[in-house]
Amino acid sequence: MAKVPVYNAEGAKAGTMDVPDEIFGVKIDPRLVQQAVVTQLANRRKPIAHTLTKSEVRGGGRKPWRQKGTGRARHGSIRSPLWRGGGVTFGPRSNRNFSLKMNQKARRKALFMTLTDKAENKQLVILDGLSIEKPKTKTLVSLFKKLPLHSSILFVLPEKMESIQKSARNISHVSVIRADSLNVVDVLRHRGMVVLKKSVEVIGSTYRAASSVAK
Repeated sequence: MAKVPVYNAEGAKAGTMDVPDEIFGVKIDPRLVQQAVVTQLANRRKPIAHTLTKSEVRGGGRKPWRQKGTGRARHGSIRSPLWRGGGVTFGPRSNRNFSLKMNQKARRKALFMTLTDKAENKQLVILDGLSIEKPKTKTLVSLFKKLPLHSSILFVLPEKMESIQKSARNISHVSVIRADSLNVVDVLRHRGMVVLKKSVEVIGSTYRAASSVAK
């Protein structure tokens, strides 16, 4: 069992906690993590650029001049791609599909690898508990300053906790996510992770189905 430091709500160290090796102690394969990142970013991609073809450009319903006898090249429409203001050939279209597929077990295994990396590099701490009755950013700022993680932080909650989420949204270097929504990109994008103790149980119950392949 891997050991992760535990801190209380005042930011003081309160010991360590054993976390499951099948999630926080797997063998890391950078190629699988890279595949998971590429797949996730590709599936997020939404094409915006859109050009019109010859049949979609407004106008050009009549032949600009007769076929023969003018001495000019023959044309059938002023909306041909050869003309200024005409349609575009092989231009970007908004219906392009950039989505990629990745096996669910492989995707979860890649997530375990990123969590293992955080634990091995001491970029993961567990918070024993935290209760905020009313949203107050100052409370979280004071807490995070006492923790050993001072760069970008991913704060993992076990469930929807509105007061904490509202308190954290004005802290530029802190992002909040629920334990059942963890993903490779968000874990890698932040240098450190702060996980509520109950979140460890949620991570285990949500993703342990793939733990048998994460050894």
